[in-house]
Amino acid sequence: MEVTIGVQNLARELVVDTDLSAEDVAKAVSDALGGAPALELTDSRGRRVIVPTVSLGYVEIGTEEQRR
Repeated sequence: MEVTIGVQNLARELVVDTDLSAEDVAKAVSDALGGAPALELTDSRGRRVIVPTVSLGYVEIGTEEQRR
């Protein structure tokens, strides 16, 4: 699944391809906005992406369908 993260004061978006479900990503975002200091996701290669919560602009969660 592809997750696009907009970061304040940064011209480019972060795009993370993760094996998590849409519900798991939504929960991680919700937890971050609920008081956690950062949004942390792991991509499909095992790399961790950590974005401070105060810098989040938006998070776009893609569909779970694979492209043709």
